[in-house]
Amino acid sequence: MKFKLNNRYVRWGLTAFLVIAASIIFYYLMFHSSNIVAGLSALTDVLMPIVFGFAMAYLLAPVLNYIEKKWLEPLCGKLKLQPSKRRRSINRGLGIFLTTFLFVAGAWLLIYMMISQLVPSIQNIIRNFNYYTNNFMKWTDKMLADYPEEGEYILQIIDRYSEQLDDFIQEVPANLSVWLRTVTNTATNILGVLWDFIIGFIISIYLLASKEKFAAQAKKITYALFEQNTANIVIRNFRFTHQTFIGFLGGKIIDSILIGLLCFIGTTLIQTPYAALVSVIVGLTNVIPFFGPYLGAIPSAILILVVDITHPMNCVYFLIFILILQQFDGNFLGPKILGNSTGLTSFWVIFAITFFGGFFGIIGMIVGVPIFAVIYAAVKSVVNSLLQKKNMPTDTNQYEKLDYVDADGFHESIPKSMESRQIHLFEKKEKKDKKDTDTNQNEKSPKADPQKK
Repeated sequence: MKFKLNNRYVRWGLTAFLVIAASIIFYYLMFHSSNIVAGLSALTDVLMPIVFGFAMAYLLAPVLNYIEKKWLEPLCGKLKLQPSKRRRSINRGLGIFLTTFLFVAGAWLLIYMMISQLVPSIQNIIRNFNYYTNNFMKWTDKMLADYPEEGEYILQIIDRYSEQLDDFIQEVPANLSVWLRTVTNTATNILGVLWDFIIGFIISIYLLASKEKFAAQAKKITYALFEQNTANIVIRNFRFTHQTFIGFLGGKIIDSILIGLLCFIGTTLIQTPYAALVSVIVGLTNVIPFFGPYLGAIPSAILILVVDITHPMNCVYFLIFILILQQFDGNFLGPKILGNSTGLTSFWVIFAITFFGGFFGIIGMIVGVPIFAVIYAAVKSVVNSLLQKKNMPTDTNQYEKLDYVDADGFHESIPKSMESRQIHLFEKKEKKDKKDTDTNQNEKSPKADPQKK
């Protein structure tokens, strides 16, 4: 007995089975979601080194391509080496070696600069903590003496929270084991992330060595699963996604490094306290679009104000400098480096940062903009395709004053001040159309016979 899929009983049975299976899956998702989350968390922990490897290989691939095309290929041409498989292998090996060397050297230089500049700054803050505290207390005493009413209100707030702080301090010995366990878990997690990063770095080398082969395999699978036109669309969309991501992330990293250097030069010239520490904070937070400059400037300004409370103008000068620097970055440096890599307006950038940052934290705020740019481009492409099938324009500006569309084309909305005039014109046109209709009917009707009359 042959099994025929087009048999209606087979199709009914298959449909019933799929409905029951979907119902069971839906029930499990609704009432046992914690088990699914735990399973996904365990799977993520296992695959984290591979995730790190893919991420590093993705970010290092443009560097490898640049080294091969701009350095190694011209060198082989000057040495008059004929193209061959061995030449490609040697170029790939040298390219990976130079890429990893630049990556390790850059990471080491960044860490060295941070340690050499940040550690003395932090040590100095700890060493002079009492001095900063005394200055702050003198400043608060002076402010309370100058403004007694506001001072009483502030003292009430301090007394209220000081009692809560005392209770918390008294409970510390009882919760010491919990604190130690938390510190131990944190240290273990940090070491685990470091180990995953090392394994991921090794995996990224293997991915870079065979990146063309992996890309070819992905294309092969795509053409095997989809029709030719659909596969072309899928590959084209992946290329657009890649260009959007690599253009935004690479440009944002370069932009943040330059902003950090410019901040260090500027804060050194205006003699801002702890210029290196402040510049590192501003440079790191600048990776986050839109909100990054403010996230870095606010704690830096508080730090500058606290360490030198007797000279509050240092904080004011710093804020003015940061405002000028961010205007320079937003209006000149950023557009020069990033260009129009996302195609999003300011509103959608804020929306993407808020939405993805709320779900995925700092990582979501960084990658949220290119992710939403891809989603925005996909929706725009679908909408434009549907409009083209209806023979309607795709330019958004043509829909700003749109009232309705009929067979004659677009009709713009009419301001209220013109409504009466429009009604008069409509009635006049209606009378004219009626008169023309009557005339046509009279012309088409047979003439009366005079003899019969």
